[in-house]
Amino acid sequence: MRLSWYLALVAWSANNRVGAFVPTSHSPAFFSSTRVQNPSTRIGSTDTSSPSETTTETENKTKKLGLITFDLDDTLYPVAPVLADANRAFAKAMERFGYEGIEPDDIDETGKKIRDEMSKSDPDAAAILTHTEIRMLSIRQVLEKVLLDRMLIQTAEDWATDVLSLTKPVVESAKKWARNAVPPAVVQAVYNAWEMERYHAAERYLYPEVIEVFLKIKEDHPDAIIGAVTDGKANPLLMTFTIAPYFDFCMSWEDDQGARSKFFKELGSVEGNAELTWIYDAALDKYKEIFDSTEEMNVAAGHAPKDAEERIWIHVGDDLGYDVGGSAACGAKTVLADYFDEYEQTAKKRYDPDFLMPAWSNSPEVELQKRQDL
Repeated sequence: MRLSWYLALVAWSANNRVGAFVPTSHSPAFFSSTRVQNPSTRIGSTDTSSPSETTTETENKTKKLGLITFDLDDTLYPVAPVLADANRAFAKAMERFGYEGIEPDDIDETGKKIRDEMSKSDPDAAAILTHTEIRMLSIRQVLEKVLLDRMLIQTAEDWATDVLSLTKPVVESAKKWARNAVPPAVVQAVYNAWEMERYHAAERYLYPEVIEVFLKIKEDHPDAIIGAVTDGKANPLLMTFTIAPYFDFCMSWEDDQGARSKFFKELGSVEGNAELTWIYDAALDKYKEIFDSTEEMNVAAGHAPKDAEERIWIHVGDDLGYDVGGSAACGAKTVLADYFDEYEQTAKKRYDPDFLMPAWSNSPEVELQKRQDL
């Protein structure tokens, strides 16, 4: 098994090197960057320079790991096969409710269509759609299409004609009927099946090194708080068979709709100055809340008080703009999780003009461009 960046992370955090280290997918050697703003400037892990070049030896010895946060998709498991399995569960759930002939990719294709159409009529609304909202809308639209097709076929048979010969008023009337005929409970049940399989699949595809590194972090840094910060629809606390016991909290982009909406509106604006700090500020607040609660109990038990501000925060993620840039702006030491190709990551390929975006991605072009700018 390759412990790669995981072992490098443990060793690096234990030594409290300032800056960030950026694993490379092109060599088994891993590197630490002395400046987050310039991750291409790397110092090899065998670097013999003295610690005084970045911080004093005393500072290295006194600071401890207080918080370590992880992105989830393509950082702890490959997101592509996870979503593929979830989409298959979506199609099976549809079939169980009597909606046959639906393909797993229909939910992704419909989601892209919904965002594209909304981008033309209401760009702001399209930009702030959450993953959950897009999938719920996609499920409803797929269900409506199945019912509409059935109604049009039945009507054409009753009138001894073909579907293409049906008049516009008849088709519009059938569309209105289909919109009202889809039970909200079925939409929710299908979405629940999709989401449940997403968690199960994430546990199945978890990178083999992950459990071992969490055990090592817990062993070497028993007081460290471990959290997740994700822009996807994932929560490690619900991955009960694998990593849930190691996490203390999870912050999702969908938790704060106001801040999320503001960010994506600015991201889509020519004059906007989008700063992805709100989600990391929220993670810091959660860390301090947990830290303070733990300290109250420790002090009550007679232990010396500790200061959360004197501890190091590390964030690990696969996206240079959102993970590294966003968390670094809030004071985190950052880790760019750039793995070997066999780990099937997609983030680093999003900016390659020759890379065909995966079917599950419904990010608009403006977001991809702004990600690259970040």
